[in-house]
Amino acid sequence: MPLRVNRQGRESAQSLIRRFTQKIKKSGILLEARKRQFRQRAKSKQLKKKSALRREKKRQEYEKLKKLGKI
Repeated sequence: MPLRVNRQGRESAQSLIRRFTQKIKKSGILLEARKRQFRQRAKSKQLKKKSALRREKKRQEYEKLKKLGKI
């Protein structure tokens, strides 16, 4: 959806730019662009599995140390 702003009568360039930026902010285009810019890729099955195993191992180590009274 292109956003269009036409110059009105004897409007200065600065006020035209100001009006354009206000329309951009109100339309939500800027927020959507920022969300897309920093979008993270989905993790692969293998990577998910690996990180789940790592978390489980860490949790078990923590519980072991807690039982021994070291934490």
